[in-house]
Amino acid sequence: MNEVVEQEEQQEQRQSRFIVTANHGFAPFAQEELRRLFGSVKSSVLISGEVFLVSVAYTWHEVASMIANQAPIFVRHIQPVDIEIGADQLDVGVSELKAYLLRQEELQGASVSLHVRKSEQSLSEKSAGALREQLLAELEELHAEFTVQDAKWILSVFVSSDHIYAGVSLPKDNLSDWNGGAVRFQREEGQISRAKFKLLEAEKSFGIDFSAFRHALDIGAAPGGWTSFLLERGIHVTAVDPAKMHESLVNNPQLKIMRKNASQVKFRDNQFDLLVCDMSWSPKQMVKLVKDLLYCLSPGGTAIVTVKLMHKKPMALIKEVIASFEEDQMQLQYAKQLFHNRDEITLHMIKY
Repeated sequence: MNEVVEQEEQQEQRQSRFIVTANHGFAPFAQEELRRLFGSVKSSVLISGEVFLVSVAYTWHEVASMIANQAPIFVRHIQPVDIEIGADQLDVGVSELKAYLLRQEELQGASVSLHVRKSEQSLSEKSAGALREQLLAELEELHAEFTVQDAKWILSVFVSSDHIYAGVSLPKDNLSDWNGGAVRFQREEGQISRAKFKLLEAEKSFGIDFSAFRHALDIGAAPGGWTSFLLERGIHVTAVDPAKMHESLVNNPQLKIMRKNASQVKFRDNQFDLLVCDMSWSPKQMVKLVKDLLYCLSPGGTAIVTVKLMHKKPMALIKEVIASFEEDQMQLQYAKQLFHNRDEITLHMIKY
């Protein structure tokens, strides 16, 4: 009997709960990734199509390590649930949460980023931002240095209609050090399009040093969102698109514009060290166009392309697209649905 109790206690110690976030509408695919990774997964919805609570038979450290090594596509962000507080009044739940957090020695005097999110039907009628300010005031006794980014610890709090979920983790274990993985960039004056945010996020998420590239080919470039980003990084860009580029770019001395279809252009072998493509075309058409131009990408060169998920089975489609590129000497570095991707993912590949 004691042996059975001991086994149950060991199993309980190995279990963990965590909150998972995906881009809106893609939570089912994130859940499928977790099932493939962990086997048995119990989950419940916190925000429909986007945020869900997961329970698995692994410790949080095992979960974070396995997810980091597997590099999921649709799992955008995770956070541990170290404490779950059932409450019908916010103040009661916050009081219990405060008592718990004041006992966490690692937070005392440390650099901490406080992330607060809530469901639509929540214990708090306040905005998530206002709720964060309330919690900051409650946690003054921690004497922590609360900062937005580059903190040692992330304190994550999610408030639902009847529970408060909270956990403390290292930023690297959350997959993103942004709250819920929602990477926010400020729109610049004169910015051509929001497409630029995709490359800004890829730069950060994939650790790409764009300033190291010299000559880039932008396929389907118009109106020039990605081209403008590359020019700002000091790269010479050849932009290919039958449509017009934005007037602010046309006289840039580092830009060559070719108003043609990508299937009509010819370049020298190994002419570019960077190839990018963000076209609203079907995946098969995009893959064919890019593959037909890979001869002009030098060995060791980088390709960044978006794949539109027009297929009812996106995971099978992604597998097919990656396999097709790998046939042409492209080695996948990352495949990820970034926050600024909508019905698409971003591939980061290197030619070998």
